[in-house]
Amino acid sequence: MKQILIFSGTTEGRSLAEYLCRNGIHCTVCVATEYGEQVMDKQEGLTVRQGRMTAEEMKDFIDEGGFLGVVDATHPFATVVSENIIQSMKDSHLPYFRLKRNTNNRLEQEGDVTFFGSNETCAAALEDTEGNILLTTGSKELGVYSKSENLRSRIYARVLPGLESIALCQENGITGKQILALQGPFSLELNEAIIRQYAIRWMVTKESGNNGGFLEKIQAAQNTGIKTMVIGNPEKIGGYTFHEVCKELEKLTGVKLEQKCRIDISLVGTGMGNQALLTLEAKERIKEADLIFGPQRLLAGISSDVEKLPYYLAKDIIPSLIEKSSKGYGYNEKLRAAILFSGDTGFYSGAGKLYEELLREMKAGRLTATVKIYPGISCVSYLAAKLGCSWQDAAIISIHGRTANIPEAVRTNGRTFLLVSGLEDMKALGSILIKAGMKEVKIYVGYQLSYPEEQIMVLSPADCSALEEEGLYVCLIENNNAGNRFLTHGLPDRVFLRDKVPMTKEEIREISICKLRLYQNGVLYDIGSGTGSIAVECAGLSEHLQVYAIDKKREAAGLTEDNRLKHNLNNITVIEGEAPEVFNGLPAPTHAFLGGSSGNMKDILEKLYEKNPRLHVVINAITLETISEVTALLSILPVENQEIVQVQVSRANTLGRYHLMQAENPVYIISFDFKVRMAGGEV
Repeated sequence: MKQILIFSGTTEGRSLAEYLCRNGIHCTVCVATEYGEQVMDKQEGLTVRQGRMTAEEMKDFIDEGGFLGVVDATHPFATVVSENIIQSMKDSHLPYFRLKRNTNNRLEQEGDVTFFGSNETCAAALEDTEGNILLTTGSKELGVYSKSENLRSRIYARVLPGLESIALCQENGITGKQILALQGPFSLELNEAIIRQYAIRWMVTKESGNNGGFLEKIQAAQNTGIKTMVIGNPEKIGGYTFHEVCKELEKLTGVKLEQKCRIDISLVGTGMGNQALLTLEAKERIKEADLIFGPQRLLAGISSDVEKLPYYLAKDIIPSLIEKSSKGYGYNEKLRAAILFSGDTGFYSGAGKLYEELLREMKAGRLTATVKIYPGISCVSYLAAKLGCSWQDAAIISIHGRTANIPEAVRTNGRTFLLVSGLEDMKALGSILIKAGMKEVKIYVGYQLSYPEEQIMVLSPADCSALEEEGLYVCLIENNNAGNRFLTHGLPDRVFLRDKVPMTKEEIREISICKLRLYQNGVLYDIGSGTGSIAVECAGLSEHLQVYAIDKKREAAGLTEDNRLKHNLNNITVIEGEAPEVFNGLPAPTHAFLGGSSGNMKDILEKLYEKNPRLHVVINAITLETISEVTALLSILPVENQEIVQVQVSRANTLGRYHLMQAENPVYIISFDFKVRMAGGEV
């Protein structure tokens, strides 16, 4: 089988060979050193030839190999090798492809960076300096720098961990701790650590592009305040990108290559919005990105000229990433994508949901990527710092795209941080607190935090309605009269608006709620809600419980709504209508409470079973006829864990100086679980 000949020694060459072999195209790879052979992964269809060759030796090797084409993937600074390859192919009819690395990478601000046309001019310039030198140009150029004793004693040479490289160091008088034999790629953090460890004052590097770690070195030098000398790319000939070489090899071999590039995805918390507050990691991920997603206001602060897309929802971002991935070839030209989120990625952020969606796409094989999360500074921690207070002992709630019981949080906490959507929420906040009888609380308001128009205001609830500026707000509500929150449910009957609508009495209500065994994120149907006392108490246990209060009487539904508003509960939906017809369109319940059935008990229970065959049900019955009907139904419905409790409560009334006990009607509390009925029996 005819093969592709690759002259390698670079990441690009190694990746191309591995990629072609995975697609069934055999390759012979020529590397100069033993180390170059060691880093090549062994796989079917791959042959490695190790050792340097002259132009004549290359010609003989090419003529005898019967290759389809030649790819020159040598280092951009190995100009002599490229010239030899071209010379060796003068009489050959084989196509030649120069796989050229993009070295036109720059940071927005590169600090103290000086470019040189050669190692010789750079070495001459170093003669007039003082301090240690980190030499990252490789082992072959050591001789240029080590000729001078002034330089040799100051050099720390970072070279490949191969015997040849270490031998060259020793031949040029670089020994012991001056030899840093390491295999890249080198992260920003590692570069900075080396600079600090060896008290480096000067870094010498080649303009070798992203795959050579150029930007990480320049950024590390900038972060640590040292100066950098860069040997400019000497390559003059043109070439192909990795993508273009793959397209040419497709034509040459007739093999359709898998077109899916790897994407490194960074979910980046940008803090308040001011670029000065970005973490160093966040800055690094944004600077190296080829593609940036985020809300328009966050993108506006990014000066990079890479492609920016104003998307922040998974439904928009993921299709775009898949499309970008499908336009690449292999895994060499990695696409780096940064997705920006305001504040911190773990604090009321969309980063968590997007992370899960990306993992699902990767698992399904629709996206080849890595995903990492980089946190930012939250508005709460920023405002707390501005106010000189801590936030670990405060309540934190949000009405930014969600609901929350603000009065309850403020009533039971001395300090409550509140995230809002904007001016409209701020105006509503004042009226909510005033209506709840909290006119005296103090509200610290952070407006446009970190931006030039930043303000820290101290307002009363009444002041909130006078605000006029649209923008970003966050609040700290201070209540010096905060009381303790009860650890148990149990609202007294007097706190409910009643009128003439029947209400489940307090003691019966509390036992019934205990029997419901509610949990977070549950869905409760309160059927025959009456005043809404059951719905209100249950909804008050957790904002994550969704309650549907159902009653066919308009007066009862209206009273339930009034009690919902009185207790500031946004997780109750009041429905006027007759059960079970009104169940259509509602989410499946996890729990149901029946305080009244209007003669439809059988139809209601059958419909509830249809909605959720594992539902937990609690029924209150007063009449013997109702208890008889329920017990009869329990004998034919698929139920388990049945429990029937009779409760009778007596209350003391005063008559003169005497207290007389007056009995309430006895109430039967029936609870049970549905169980799934399957063909062949019940399970």
